[in-house]
Amino acid sequence: MKRYELAALTETEYRKLLRRSETDISAHLPLAMEVINRVREEGDKALLDYTMKFDGISLEGKSLRVTEKEIAEAFDKLDNPTRDTLQYAAENIKKFHREQLPPEMWLKEIDGGLLAGEKVTPISDVCLYVPRGKGSFPSVMLMLGIPAVIAGVPRIVVCTPPGAGGEVDALTLAAAHLAGIREIYRVGGMQAIAAVAYGTESIPRCRKVVGPGNAYVNAAKRLLYGVLDVGLPAGPSEAIILADEHADPRIATLDLLIEAEHGPDSSSLLVTHSRELAEAVTRLMPEMVAKLPEEKRRFVETVFNNYGGVVLTATLEESIRFVNDFAPEHLEILTADPFSVLPQIKNAGEILLGAFTPITLCNFLLGPNAILPTGSFAKTFSGVSVHDFLKRSSFGYVTPEGFDRVREAAVRFAEAEGFWAHAMAVRERGVSPAGHGNPPAGE
Repeated sequence: MKRYELAALTETEYRKLLRRSETDISAHLPLAMEVINRVREEGDKALLDYTMKFDGISLEGKSLRVTEKEIAEAFDKLDNPTRDTLQYAAENIKKFHREQLPPEMWLKEIDGGLLAGEKVTPISDVCLYVPRGKGSFPSVMLMLGIPAVIAGVPRIVVCTPPGAGGEVDALTLAAAHLAGIREIYRVGGMQAIAAVAYGTESIPRCRKVVGPGNAYVNAAKRLLYGVLDVGLPAGPSEAIILADEHADPRIATLDLLIEAEHGPDSSSLLVTHSRELAEAVTRLMPEMVAKLPEEKRRFVETVFNNYGGVVLTATLEESIRFVNDFAPEHLEILTADPFSVLPQIKNAGEILLGAFTPITLCNFLLGPNAILPTGSFAKTFSGVSVHDFLKRSSFGYVTPEGFDRVREAAVRFAEAEGFWAHAMAVRERGVSPAGHGNPPAGE
């Protein structure tokens, strides 16, 4: 398990630590461009060809769209404990995201006779991308689908990679059923992003795609930026456990493993000024790792030899500065008073407080969204929310009296910027008694 003495790092070493496992996707861009061009030109045929080429899965003779019967059956076949768990998670996620809904419209008098406001409208259509690669992700389906439904998006499309027999993961289908989503396509990877960007015979064009993906998916998104809205950057999982000398070493060790088991490209760091805690966690880690299944054990061992480990600082304040510089996807605070640390955290996708709020809970069922910005993008992006599926339009209304009040100021401003038509439209404007400007010609 790697240990980094923060004060001893060179500038180059420090920057490398901050970069973590974010893949340089430039190497994937030529292939992504090839896939995008073929899907745009050949539609479904290209989707079938690339699903066979990249995944070794034949979809010949299968409908790309999952039937509503398949979705309902996936839910009906759940055992009772799993059904209850998914329903509980869905209800908590709904409660949290309903609180995010803004008013449909607001209007304020800015000055006498000058009124302005905003109206909120759902995006007309959106694609939710639900990955499958390293496991089943019904949680991603709930985290994407529920806020989209609450926002009132009229058409919600899901793309998700098929399994070996061409089937879509049953738990993902069950989660879609709970979220209220019925339009699902068995296609993933770069080809899925290209399909919703341009549309094919089976898959509709969408204006936005939201959801995490691997480096290939992110390469396609980068190339298609401007063709469709590609949402927040969500790459390999990452977490920081911020702890002081009061933290339980066993809890800190357990929680370091949470995001590390997502895959070998994950990042998981304990950041602390307590040398005793760092040493205790280092001693405990082999015992905890040994309890994991072999595949997960390999993942976390790779993480802690590459992108994870312990960052030892001089003070809690220095630890907090490092956290804000790193801007982690997940931040867990294990200090004597986590609520006193909370105001000092400026950059994190989510912030979890105390020993009884492990990342596990927020990943699945606490309510906040677990689709979060990675790769330091928490400095400028927020996690997925209802707001990702809404757009705002401002509007204004000026009375005749208000127009007279601001006429000269508007003319001066327009002329100062050299916009003579702007100025003329105000200077030569009359105001009708009805307050609607000049009446149309002929009336």
